Amino acid sequence: MQPLIFGLFLSMYLVTVLGNLLIILAVSSDSHLHTPMYFFLSNLSLVDICFTSTTVPKMLWNIQTQSKAITYEGCITQMYFFILFTSLDNFILTVMAYDRFVAICHPLHYMVIMNPRLCGLLVLVSWIMSVLNSSLESLMVLHLSFCSDLEIPHFFCEINQMVQLACSDTFLNNIIMYCTAVLLGGGPLAGILYSYSKILFSICGIPSAQGKYKAFSTCASHLSVVSLFYGTILGVYFSSTAIHSAHSSATASVMYTVVTPMLNPFIYSLRNKDIKRALERFFGR
Repeated sequence: MQPLIFGLFLSMYLVTVLGNLLIILAVSSDSHLHTPMYFFLSNLSLVDICFTSTTVPKMLWNIQTQSKAITYEGCITQMYFFILFTSLDNFILTVMAYDRFVAICHPLHYMVIMNPRLCGLLVLVSWIMSVLNSSLESLMVLHLSFCSDLEIPHFFCEINQMVQLACSDTFLNNIIMYCTAVLLGGGPLAGILYSYSKILFSICGIPSAQGKYKAFSTCASHLSVVSLFYGTILGVYFSSTAIHSAHSSATASVMYTVVTPMLNPFIYSLRNKDIKRALERFFGR
């Protein structure tokens, strides 16, 4: 089964990188796409490439060499970047929801509110918050004591698994993990839900059916990605809590670490005529 699994994950990884790179190239090469919505989309694509690159190349290397070993330093580094890019995905999806909220609820003031300075500031704050969160959680793990030989029941160094395997007291680590999950996970999700509740209210107030469809179509791709991202993450943690199986959790984690970043470019490009035209112009040169 190993050659089959290697080929499957290698294909998925290459599709993920290529698909997201094409979106970045399309947005950067076409002046018509130099808008807040596509600026955030290109940042999301960059984060998705980095996100999947923290786990899949190491997994492919392990399959190819038939060795599952990873150094302590390598494990901490992988965990740091995994938390960083997961948080960034979370924040950028929230910023994109705010962008759609302004575009639909305050269309006349959209370009004034979503000016280049604010867009850059929102992405910068997302990076700062993600780096601080990742640094804090990684430093807390560095203070834990571990036995000399550990077996992590996962295909990457996931913080929850690392804390559970520690030989020292993990009370403070658990408190920090739960607090950051509520604040940096639940907070952005609440912001997305609030934005879409306002968007839904505004769409219902549009008199024509064509106007409603046009307004909703601008949110459809983002709403699909949000549902996929949060749905798979919540599914992973609820299923692992219910089943109490590390193997089941690792299998389910493939959904949001590999499948979701791979599907994002398809969701944004298949129904997006602007992206298609930009790619046609780029390759038609």
